Amino acid sequence: MSATDHEWSGGSLIKGAWVQGESTFTATDPSSGASLAGLFYSAGAKTIAEAGDAAQEALPGYRALPLRQRAEFLRSIAKRIDQAADQIVGRAQQETALPEPRLRGETARTTGQLRLFANWIEEGSWLDARIDRADPNRKPAAKPDLRLANEPVGPVAVFGASNFPLAFSVAGGDSAAVLSAGCPVIVRAHPLHPGTSELTAVCVLEAIKECGVPSGVFGMLQGNEYQVGQGLVLHPAVKAVAFTGSYRGGKALFDLAASRPEPIPFYAEMGSINPVFVLSGALTERADAIARGWVESLTLGVGQFCTNPGILVTQRGPALDRFVQAAGQRIQEIPSGTMLSATILGAWQEGTQRLRGTKAASEPLTPSTEKERESRATFFLVSGESFLKDKALQEEIFGPTGIVVVCNDADELIGVAACLRGQLTATVHAAANDGALARQLIPLLRQRAGRILFSGFPTGVEVSHAMQHGGPFPATTDSRSTSVGTLAIRRFLRPVAYQNVSDPFLPEALQNTNPLGILRLVDGVWTRDAV
Repeated sequence: MSATDHEWSGGSLIKGAWVQGESTFTATDPSSGASLAGLFYSAGAKTIAEAGDAAQEALPGYRALPLRQRAEFLRSIAKRIDQAADQIVGRAQQETALPEPRLRGETARTTGQLRLFANWIEEGSWLDARIDRADPNRKPAAKPDLRLANEPVGPVAVFGASNFPLAFSVAGGDSAAVLSAGCPVIVRAHPLHPGTSELTAVCVLEAIKECGVPSGVFGMLQGNEYQVGQGLVLHPAVKAVAFTGSYRGGKALFDLAASRPEPIPFYAEMGSINPVFVLSGALTERADAIARGWVESLTLGVGQFCTNPGILVTQRGPALDRFVQAAGQRIQEIPSGTMLSATILGAWQEGTQRLRGTKAASEPLTPSTEKERESRATFFLVSGESFLKDKALQEEIFGPTGIVVVCNDADELIGVAACLRGQLTATVHAAANDGALARQLIPLLRQRAGRILFSGFPTGVEVSHAMQHGGPFPATTDSRSTSVGTLAIRRFLRPVAYQNVSDPFLPEALQNTNPLGILRLVDGVWTRDAV
């Protein structure tokens, strides 16, 4: 069975085989509410246990594979997804109502990050190999031979995201980082797009067969019940979890991971309001352009991005009216859009209505009648004083609703920045005469955000070596980590030191001959030479 000529199994993938269950569900077209082709089975306790056991069994063999073979496995997955792109994108359109160009771009991002990781692991520096050679003559005590390198933590559970059916899903960035680190992965497929997940899993299975990788290295669990994810987090073989989703879901699973007899790291990205600070000089110089850019970023993908700029903070002044008028005009030009599911649409409607019922918030636009199953973008104005008093205004509204926080002066703007919780991003628009305030603002944002932007907007996350897609709680559960870029591999590694261990028993990265030819820290000096 291949993804280009596929008959639905509907089951979970365990050790290379499709396993069905008793409880069933179907995927739904969010634009119509109609059920889509394919009957899918929720994984039960037995299936979840088998997935964890298979991953644990596969760990020694996969960990021992040469880095070149591991890299070829990643490239093979990317190749298979490229070959099946028409089928995968077609199904994803049905399950998410996302437009084809967006999904084509997401497919390219998915395969691109797999290839980026393949090149990265062959290079080898991520192993962070370090050698401190022995000195038997050191006084008062001899110095032992010490060597250190990163090891895979073990099987990892990855939760697919609702808003990225490819790039943050079955073979997305988290799975790429897990497999690159030498860890087996068990994906909890998102129930909103089980068909897309199955087609992608078929591509991974084809790559496993092509590259001679242990079949238990990749497992996928289907299901529309909370117990599937909970059971996976609790499986004793699972040594880490990567999650992208809501604060409520992420926090519940984080607490579960911490409550295990053996607590495990839980890396959750749980959303953010991604503040945009527009200082007075910038607002005066380019109010219209900033307004248009903010609205277009706010409404991109019907506002369903984790980097959606949910609030914009500025100061009261002559240019404010021009900004509000330009933002209102541009937002009325944005057509209504279908959200990912009826549940997500309902949560957006509830959050937007809550703002409409808040006395401190005013809506410059006349609320439009929303089409059935669609959302209509809008924004609200609140004072800096109200924002500082009402912590509920910092709650993310997942969708195309924004808040403009209007401060009376620079001190109030700084106070708003200081009261913010952890964010994925923070953006500053400043002109030449805003330098003093910007220099005061940036240190505050460095403490509260994982990525700081100047004169831009945060939607669009480059997959690169220098990207940080994370931030302090509640944006994520670990501000030291990223879920995008090559540094994402660090989440699934742990350092192991070896003392007075001879070459035959050392990992290749630490052997005297340096068979991998990687960059190593030898007696405090970085070198590719043999010891």
